[in-house]
Amino acid sequence: MISIRTDLAVEAKEIYAKENKELPGVEVIESRQGDIRITDVRIVNETGERKMGKPQGTYITIDIPKLTHYDGDTMDLVSRVLSDELSKLISLEKSMTALVVGLGNWNVTPDALGPKVVSKIMVTRHLKQLVPDKIDEEIRPVCAFAPGVLGLTGMETGEILKGVVDKIKPDVIICIDALASRKMDRVNSTIQIGNTGISPGSGVGNKRMELSQKTLGLPVIAIGVPTVVDAATMANDTIDLVLDQMIKQATSGSKFYDMLNSIDKTEKYRMIEEILNPYVGNLMVTPKEVDTVIDALSRVIANGINLALQPTLELDYINQFVN
Repeated sequence: MISIRTDLAVEAKEIYAKENKELPGVEVIESRQGDIRITDVRIVNETGERKMGKPQGTYITIDIPKLTHYDGDTMDLVSRVLSDELSKLISLEKSMTALVVGLGNWNVTPDALGPKVVSKIMVTRHLKQLVPDKIDEEIRPVCAFAPGVLGLTGMETGEILKGVVDKIKPDVIICIDALASRKMDRVNSTIQIGNTGISPGSGVGNKRMELSQKTLGLPVIAIGVPTVVDAATMANDTIDLVLDQMIKQATSGSKFYDMLNSIDKTEKYRMIEEILNPYVGNLMVTPKEVDTVIDALSRVIANGINLALQPTLELDYINQFVN
C-alpha cells in the first residue's frame, strides 16, 4: 500500500481496496441517516491490522453533508448521529465518571478543535460533589480539560493525562484531536470515532506517547476530524489526474502509452516529497475558512458528546448551559 499520510481508517481501506479485491481481517458496514453516510470499519485480527496499518478495533466514520457548518438544524442532526454512534462504543453506569480531553494547540486554528470542544462540554463532576442535593441523580459526573502541547507546556500529553487519571480515576476517556486526510474533500467534513485510542500530533507528523487502554489502563475513545492535508499528497493526486488524462489520450500500445502506464506510484510519491521538502518543508494545507468551520465543528462534536454522556437530557436543555 502506498505510504500516503492519513489518519482515517476509511481512507486506509479505500487505498488498500484499490489494489486488492479482498480485505482480509477487515469488516465494513455502511449505512445512512438521511444525507449522513456512516461507515463502520472493523479490524478484527492481526492480518487486518497489518494490511490497514492501524490497531485492531472499531472505526466509525460520519460523512457530514455539505453546508453543515452554516445550518443549525443540520448541525444538531449530525450531533445526534454522533451521539448514537458514540454510545455504541461506551458502556457506563450513571454513577461512572467520564473524562473528556481536548488535544491540540489552541493557538493554531486547525489544531484547536480539541480545546474548543472542551470549552463546550457540560461538566458536572464538581456539582455532583459540591451540591449533590441540587443535581438530578440521572446526571453523570463529567470532567474535561485541554492539556496543551509539548511546545507550550514542556510536558508530554500522556504524562499529564496519566497524572490526572491516577488522581480522579475516571471510567472512560474521550479524546478529541485534529487529524490529517489524504483527500481535500474530506477535510473538515468527516468525523471519525475509534475505540483504539490515539497518538497526539500524529496528524502533522509529531507522534507522541500513545493514549490507549494499554498505556492508561481504561477505555480510551478517540474522536477526530481531518483539518489538514499533506501538500505532497495534494501534488501527488494532481499529477495522477494529469497522468490519467494523458493515458486516455495516448495511443494504446505506443511507447508513450506504455511509459505512462509503467510509472511506479510509490516512487512518484517519494520523488514529490523529496522535491518539495527543500522549498516548503513538511507543509500541511487547510481551507481559508477554517476559523468558522472549527467553531461549528466544535459545537457539533461537543453536543454529540454531551448527549451521549447525558442521555436523559435534551439538546435544547444542554445548550442552555454551554457556549
